[in-house]
Amino acid sequence: MSDVIQFHNLSHIFISLIGAILLLTIHFNIRKRFKPILDEEESQNRVDKGLLHLGLAMLTWVLAGLWAFIGAHYEFANHFSYQIGVNLFSIINNAFLLFALSYFYYAPNFINNKEKNVNLIIGLIVLVTITTMLISYFAGDLSWNGINLVTLPDLILSAFICYLLLVSLYKTFYNTGLKIVAIISAVMVILMFISQLPGAFVELNDDFFYSLIRIIAKTSLISLFLLLATTWVINLANRPKANEMKIKFLDWSLINLNIPSKNIENKQIDFGSKTTQYKNLLKLAIRRKYGSGEEQSILVNAAGEIKNQTYLSRIIDNINQIIDLNEEDQLERRDLFTFLGESKYRLRILPEQIEIDENLLKEFIKTPENKSYSSLL
Repeated sequence: MSDVIQFHNLSHIFISLIGAILLLTIHFNIRKRFKPILDEEESQNRVDKGLLHLGLAMLTWVLAGLWAFIGAHYEFANHFSYQIGVNLFSIINNAFLLFALSYFYYAPNFINNKEKNVNLIIGLIVLVTITTMLISYFAGDLSWNGINLVTLPDLILSAFICYLLLVSLYKTFYNTGLKIVAIISAVMVILMFISQLPGAFVELNDDFFYSLIRIIAKTSLISLFLLLATTWVINLANRPKANEMKIKFLDWSLINLNIPSKNIENKQIDFGSKTTQYKNLLKLAIRRKYGSGEEQSILVNAAGEIKNQTYLSRIIDNINQIIDLNEEDQLERRDLFTFLGESKYRLRILPEQIEIDENLLKEFIKTPENKSYSSLL
């Protein structure tokens, strides 16, 4: 085993171990400190679960590094049994990363809060990995023009995982105002993918260069995960508590909102001509106050009462614009709305903290499109 490979494997093990310990520590600290807020969202994918799976992915990196070190030290890295271990760790690591990314607020829509799609992708990864192992066992090394054909499926899967990671990290950091970090995260994910190219392209056999890229990319990603965990903690700490928020529906397009932690104290908000946003907010409030169980939520998709999540975001944007809040006090969608899974959302404000003018309520229910709400009263 060359000194370069030995240094890379040992560095990989200890860096990943420290990262895993830190992420898991933050995970358990979040569960302890923010239990009331997290309990509000018990039916959805939560921040703390995302951190847990990131930490477990880092632990898998540790075990994979130990396996690589043992394989190189005892010179059985070319045996089929070694390759089985590599593939198993690859499956486990990709599974944890996919589960973690599905909890990202800005992850691609087809995996965000969609356990079925995540399981389908993991099943595909397992199938491709098993197929690759069987081909490798029965056919040996299949090469063409310096390309190791056996490793191509795994490289394609790695490209897909890197794409998901790149999009999720970039959008998350960009939308939290860390634009430079967003660019750095994209570059690091690309470098991590580049470091895997020597497995498929025989001519790329510079151990020092690609080992250096792997160390830089993985160390940077662990740092980015820790920064991500910090931003999540800050968001949880700044999220207003459900029992401190109050809302009154005074008249058409007019509400009174009270959220002390966001410096919103009995502010009157006139939606004016933005009646669609006002009606959607009123629908959510009526269901939250008078409904029970699943009746408290609204389906937000093409087949639901609210056709798109954009309409929820517009409610928040309008409130921020009308009140003219400072950047640090501006509301986010998660401050007012709780995602319950399966495209269902409900208002976070407690039922007893919602007041609706009786005449307004009667007038709202009289309209043909809203008659179904009369059954809630």
